Amino acid sequence: MSMNPREEIQKKIEAGDMRWLLLKTGELHGHFCPFVALGVKASVIALRRLKAFTEGIDEDILAIVETNNCFADGVQMTTGCTFGNNALIFKDVGKTAMTLALRGGRGIRVSLKPGYPEEMTADNPEARELFERFIRRREKGTPEEMRRLKDVWEALSFAQLEVPDERQFDVKEVAVTLPGHAPIHPSRTCAECGEAFMETRGRIRDGKFVCLPCSGDAYFVLEGRGIRMKS
Repeated sequence: MSMNPREEIQKKIEAGDMRWLLLKTGELHGHFCPFVALGVKASVIALRRLKAFTEGIDEDILAIVETNNCFADGVQMTTGCTFGNNALIFKDVGKTAMTLALRGGRGIRVSLKPGYPEEMTADNPEARELFERFIRRREKGTPEEMRRLKDVWEALSFAQLEVPDERQFDVKEVAVTLPGHAPIHPSRTCAECGEAFMETRGRIRDGKFVCLPCSGDAYFVLEGRGIRMKS
């Protein structure tokens, strides 16, 4: 029997049930915060404009995210475009924006309006204060303070679903040049550590075919601060 694991998600997108989608995204993200909600909303806007869905098999739809903050998890869960199915492209430019594109090159770009984060907390100084203390400055809070942070930001997260889209986002149709389909490369076994790795990530060292970590060559790492070279 052929199954579509995302069938229920697609139905909720078509119905515009963003509360359900945000609850579902919380399973991936681990908590609720406003930028997760904004990632869900941006994705729903793009999906409904394109009238297209993906099952993550043939890279027929790709999502391009321009930040690696909480917003990106809302995009991955809602669109179904992920790093693992090769349908997610990361542009390390630090913008709260995403583009959903079809293989033909037609895309919808949804970007957060400048100034909206400040507007979002204008009537909630407690949310801003808690964020500054415990997220930005990494202060150690009491259990009660951390619970309050969670409660306040969760409430602010779900409140984003009620804000009109036009107050939050700029939306435009764009033409996108997409990369080719991800190639499938054979695996090799590292002569040094004995682990299997993708052949294209191998190097010759002392006449032996080894993986990048064993070769001593630099390689890219995606971490909280963005993409960097690790040597």
